[in-house]
Amino acid sequence: MAADLSRYDDWLAFLAALPDEVPALQVVVVNGSAVTGGWDEHSDLDVEAWCRGDADPTYDAVLALARERFAVDHVWELPEATWPTGRQCFIHLQPDAADLSRPTRLVDVVIQTTPGRLTLDTRRHGVPIVLHDPDGLLLLEDDDEAELEAARRQAVEQAAARRQTGAWLVERAIARGDLAEATSLHLRLAVEPLVRLLRIQHCPARHDFGLRYLRTDLPTGMAERVEALLPGPDLAVRTRAAFAWQDEVLRDLSG
Repeated sequence: MAADLSRYDDWLAFLAALPDEVPALQVVVVNGSAVTGGWDEHSDLDVEAWCRGDADPTYDAVLALARERFAVDHVWELPEATWPTGRQCFIHLQPDAADLSRPTRLVDVVIQTTPGRLTLDTRRHGVPIVLHDPDGLLLLEDDDEAELEAARRQAVEQAAARRQTGAWLVERAIARGDLAEATSLHLRLAVEPLVRLLRIQHCPARHDFGLRYLRTDLPTGMAERVEALLPGPDLAVRTRAAFAWQDEVLRDLSG
């Protein structure tokens, strides 16, 4: 079933007409949970666009028009170095985004310079909603499988090699009573590598998507098993269970 994007109808119309006012824009799409699954009343609208030449002037022009046309509460602009060929911002169309008593209205905009060949892997990002691409520049193609496989192989090798050191660091912090350190290390060394391994096993194309989308990417019930390992009062029990599960998945992947 297609996601109901109706609460963003004004923005979808704005985006579709945007290239008439900002001619450097070559491709404008909606992606994210609107096309990959998990869309709900608190999802933001993920917008990605590509343009001719330097992306900064196009980004500035789009943001200025958004401020002019909409009642923008505030904007979080990510540091310029976040994207080597573009800029990203989160445009809040209402105050206090954390107030979930009403549907969320928030737009995540990324604008980049159009590369020589513009491709998008639908296994990783879903089939985008194309709002503007008159020249057919966007090609729906899988990413280089050799590169993805090399990254997955390195992740498995690192998880196996780090296993004992990681467990020692978490257990030592627990034994010393350093709860903040133990919690951080448990997430970074026990839970996050476990999820990476589970992704490699069950959704290899999205192996590097972290802790997001677990309910849509992993088999039924597995997200709940991961959540049961999140930090709690019995952290030592949970971290041992997380590392034991790592061992199990590593055996499966090396078999």
